[in-house]
Amino acid sequence: MFTKRLFQKAVHRNQLHEKSSLTSDDVNLRINVHYGVPSTASILAFDPIQRLLAIGTLDGRIKVIGGDNIEGLLISPKLLPYKYLEFLQNQGFIVSITNDNDIQVWNLERRSIACSLQWESNVTAFSVIRGSSFMFLGDEYGLVSVLKYDPDSEQLLQLHYELSSESLAEATGVSISNRQPIVGLLPQPCSFGNRLLIAYESGLLILWDVLEAHVVVVRGNKVLELKNKAVSPNDGITNIVDDAPSHELEEKEISALCWASTDGSILAVGYVDGDILFWNTSKDSSAKDQEAGLSPNVVKLQLSSAEKRLPVIVLHWLDGSKSRKHQEGQLLIYGGDEIGSEEVVTVLTLEWSSGMEALRCINRMDLTLAGSFADMILIPSAGTNGSDTNASLFMLSNPGRIHIYDRDSLSSSDSQSRKELSVSTLNFPAIIPTVDPFMTVAELFHVYGRMEGLESKTAAVSSTLTLPGNKKWPLTGGVSNHLSFGKDNTVHRLYVAGYQDGSVRIWDATYPVFSLLCILKNEVNGEKLVGSGASLTVLELCPSTLRLAVGSECGRVLLYNLCSSKETSFHFVMETKTEVCRSAQVQGTRCSAVFDLQKSGVRALKFINNSSKLIVGFECCRIAVLDVQSSSVVFITDSISNSPLISVFSKALAYETTKNTNESAPKAPDNFRGESIFVLTKDASIYVIDGYNGSMISSRPVQLKNKSTAISMHVIEKQAAVYRSIDEQQSEKDDTLRNEPSPNGAQGSEKCETDGPSLDKNSSAQSLKELFVLLCCKDSLCIYPAKSVVQGQSKSVHKVKLSKPCCWATVFRKGEKVCGLVVFYQTGEMEIRSLPDLELVKDFSILSVLRWNFKANMERMISSTENLQIALTNGCEVAFISLLEGENDFRIPESLPSLHDVVLAAAANAAISVSSDHKRKQGGNPGILSGIVKGLRVPKSNKSTHNDSNSNANLSHLEGIFMRNPIQEPLRTTDDPGADELTIDDIEIDDPEPLASTLSHELDNKDKGKKSDREKLLEDGAEIKPRIRTREEIIAKYRKTELQDASSAAGQAKNKLMERQEKLEKISRRTEDLKNGAEDFASLANELVKAMENRKWYHF
Repeated sequence: MFTKRLFQKAVHRNQLHEKSSLTSDDVNLRINVHYGVPSTASILAFDPIQRLLAIGTLDGRIKVIGGDNIEGLLISPKLLPYKYLEFLQNQGFIVSITNDNDIQVWNLERRSIACSLQWESNVTAFSVIRGSSFMFLGDEYGLVSVLKYDPDSEQLLQLHYELSSESLAEATGVSISNRQPIVGLLPQPCSFGNRLLIAYESGLLILWDVLEAHVVVVRGNKVLELKNKAVSPNDGITNIVDDAPSHELEEKEISALCWASTDGSILAVGYVDGDILFWNTSKDSSAKDQEAGLSPNVVKLQLSSAEKRLPVIVLHWLDGSKSRKHQEGQLLIYGGDEIGSEEVVTVLTLEWSSGMEALRCINRMDLTLAGSFADMILIPSAGTNGSDTNASLFMLSNPGRIHIYDRDSLSSSDSQSRKELSVSTLNFPAIIPTVDPFMTVAELFHVYGRMEGLESKTAAVSSTLTLPGNKKWPLTGGVSNHLSFGKDNTVHRLYVAGYQDGSVRIWDATYPVFSLLCILKNEVNGEKLVGSGASLTVLELCPSTLRLAVGSECGRVLLYNLCSSKETSFHFVMETKTEVCRSAQVQGTRCSAVFDLQKSGVRALKFINNSSKLIVGFECCRIAVLDVQSSSVVFITDSISNSPLISVFSKALAYETTKNTNESAPKAPDNFRGESIFVLTKDASIYVIDGYNGSMISSRPVQLKNKSTAISMHVIEKQAAVYRSIDEQQSEKDDTLRNEPSPNGAQGSEKCETDGPSLDKNSSAQSLKELFVLLCCKDSLCIYPAKSVVQGQSKSVHKVKLSKPCCWATVFRKGEKVCGLVVFYQTGEMEIRSLPDLELVKDFSILSVLRWNFKANMERMISSTENLQIALTNGCEVAFISLLEGENDFRIPESLPSLHDVVLAAAANAAISVSSDHKRKQGGNPGILSGIVKGLRVPKSNKSTHNDSNSNANLSHLEGIFMRNPIQEPLRTTDDPGADELTIDDIEIDDPEPLASTLSHELDNKDKGKKSDREKLLEDGAEIKPRIRTREEIIAKYRKTELQDASSAAGQAKNKLMERQEKLEKISRRTEDLKNGAEDFASLANELVKAMENRKWYHF
């Protein structure tokens, strides 16, 4: 007898110390999906062709947002802010520069860093040449460098082209300190990278010609005169120009700058003292012109007349000019106002017609910020290049809020006071809203049923976003890839969120691109339920029948059928009566019943018996069991504890007859088989009640010796019971299939197609010996035998003290077995522990990976599926992560959306190529008036690259230019009144060539040895000089003989005049032809881009 008892104890001890098969290799953290703007967002960038918005943060993340719910998150290994962020437009790359001057190039297709380059000096200015891979970089020592990203080798190359402050000082004749930082690098508009505006901190502005390697104009130095001084536009419409005596311009430190014209002739510069100066960068405004009293070089603007003003931090120009003679637009300014004034973004509507001296402010508007200012950017409308009068303003403020203003609201000419003027704004729409409306609870569910009717409404609910005035939404980039999986469009996963206003939103979370399925607003027959606006507290979904239960703070429980149903009755159940009314038959989700039993908040919901019954736990610690099919109350208990209820768990148990010699010990029922409800209260007490009548099975709760706060409770099985349970479930499933009624006998209200197991995992009764109860508290973890819990004995078999406060915990399965526990701490750290021994397997800081900070009540929005897919919410961000190695329910990377649309990129490049080819066929060449004007007898200082109409043709030659150092050749400025001028007699015009023969050998002979016009003009980079004629040639041509009389001389002069007139007419005609051709093919390119940007790869 003693030996038998000793053997039983040994076996029991071995079962208690059962080892888990979970290892650290089974755990691998991956971020599958991320939605929302990070709270640390600080900088914006935009790709106008791919229509993508990039948001850089202070913690090393880049958020990329496109259209059709496509979003991506790029995470840098360095937790540092980004100070510069730019797209390599239409190429699928983003360039970012961190605060420690690490230049990173991101590959959008791979969502990773392609290469990086650590810059030795402090980067103080950065810009990308539009449509190219070339970048200008300025540093603290006044050095301008050129970088190029090579996608083939995936390297960031530093080219030989450099401009030092010493070389520019020699070219301009202006003293520049070698410690003078560069604060701005702006490629001039319409020059396609051929001209660069260099701004030094001291206020010096240099416009540099990249092709000719010379200085075009110099502005901002002390010797220039400030002829016109502006006054503060404080009261709406104001003339800001005031004629004042000339005075020497003092040195001013630059803090912001932008181009204020589409042709790059006017530059707006903001200064640390709050002033804004408009500089004329056109060569026409030379010193000779100023002496003649013509257009000045600079006009001054002040937002306030106060002595102390804020620095001008950001400047943007929104052009609205309708013609070249009448210039108009909005200047957007952050800063420059009086110190202590309200933080706003000021919008000034400016216009001038006959020159900068006529500059007027016709309207002022102040945009109030919802938080502290971070950044702003102008987003052009789709299909436009360059200036866009319909651009929208995206304004970023902390924490992570984007407000959108359309052009119409910014260009309002209302004469009201700027304090009374209201501007319509649109909050950036969130795919999963968390703040507006405010999310209070969220759950991630695996589902097996097919939601007929609900899936068909997805397109209607996910309507296309628009701007005010029904304008097209500007973000349309990216391509969804889940359609490539063919007919498998079944919903396998749902994300359900409850809100403070009582509404519920449901998303299809099967693939990484979520789609909104429906919004439940607590309405029946279009009428809102009385008192239905209470905040939601708990959600429960049956994965097989697709019944949804929603609990609120006011004690109401609402039941929804997510699959189609023929039922039209609606039940309103109260504690004393039940009301039944008829509702209209709807296709899809409908509310079937409302239970209003208690005024205490609902804290727990649990479906049992394949959703035929629902357990409701109220905060006052009363338990109610509801019959879902009949919409009635089975029972409701009295309060079983003074402590608030935390959670409930139901399990079908089989109690066995046992002999107990201790009469004082509580006794479990003999040979009892039925549902038992485990109830956990906040003081870490566990109660067990009968699931049929609500009676207490054991009057003594299980309690901890030391007081603690309960987090959660779970009932787990021993490993031996798992395999037995699998066999039993399969047997019961086979019996169910054999006994399944015919379709004609099925009830329409309960019919819902099932793609997976429809039986509850706890539907079969289990012995108490096969179960454990896991209690998770704020400072400890305890495991009790289920039998001890039922008997009220607080005897734990495993216990672990936690070093940090726990806020959330759940168990997970590996296959069919519950094998592990996830513990989430308030510090943001997460631990994976094995079961049932509670051994630590792996720990990591999930908040450090996501770059989040823990927030109060964050645990309410954490949910998990059984295979350890976890959904977390923090501020405006929602993340979905996986922790088990080998689990890939999201089908990543195949189902990940593409952040770079290669089809759209190819279409845009083709449009540009077609436009370029047509222009060449019309006689156009990369140089200005090439094919029309030849033999330009002027020095290198001509403006041959300023108004080029073909960007790709221009960008192709930059490679060779940037491969050599410009300082090896002498530098000189052309801002000189004595520069040579081009006259009409110096222009030679070729007559149109006769039509070529159709014979192939004639074409070959004609093309042999023929060079292009560009090669003739710029061959080997040599300068083209006029041929110097000899003295004898000049005498022979112009000396008159004695035989020539006055009449012949007059006839010769007349012929010269006629030739001159013919030249002028030819130039006029060909210039007009070139202009019309450029407009036609620019329109063709825009139309092609518009047509192709909405076409996805599967349209081809």
